[in-house]
Amino acid sequence: MDNAEDQAVLERVLERRGGKLIELDRALLHAPPVADGWNSFLKAIRTQTSLSTAVREIAICRVAILNHAWYEWDHHCPILRETSDITEEGVQYVLKAPHHAKDADSALDAKHQAVLAYSDAMTLDVKVPDAVFGKLKSHFSDREVVEITATVAAYNTVSRFLVALDVGETNSRSGPAAK
Repeated sequence: MDNAEDQAVLERVLERRGGKLIELDRALLHAPPVADGWNSFLKAIRTQTSLSTAVREIAICRVAILNHAWYEWDHHCPILRETSDITEEGVQYVLKAPHHAKDADSALDAKHQAVLAYSDAMTLDVKVPDAVFGKLKSHFSDREVVEITATVAAYNTVSRFLVALDVGETNSRSGPAAK
C-alpha cells in the first residue's frame, strides 16, 4: 500500500476477512477508498442485520444466478447449503427456478419463496410489483424488508462488479461449478 491511510484500509479488510484476502478484495484494493466503503457496507449486510442466514443467502445466491456471477455463487452456495432451513432440493430450486417462478412450483416454504420472488423482481425488473412486495411484507417486519432490500441491492452491485472485471475468472463458465 502506498501510504498509512491505504495500509489502514488493507488492515480493516483483512480484519473482516479473518486475515485472508479473496480475489474480490484484491480487485477493490486498487482503489483503497472504494475498498474501505465497500468493506464497511458489506460487513453491515453480512453480519449486522437481523436476517437469518437462510434468508440472506437465498437473496445473495439468487442474485448471483440471475446475473451469471459464478464467483459469487461459488462463495455463497456453500453457506446456503449449511443452513438447516433449506434442503438440497431448495438450493437446487434457487439455482434452477425460472425467473418469476410461481409459488406452487417452489421447493421453498412461503417465506423463503417470497425472498426469491422479491430478489427476482429487484434484480430483473428493478420495480417490484405490489403483489410481490405484499407477499414479502406478510412474512417480514419493516426492518427485515429494508434489510432484504439492502442485501439484494448490495449483491447486485457485487455481482456486477465481479462480472464486469471477471473477478475470479469465472465469466467463461456457463454455470456454477460442480459441487
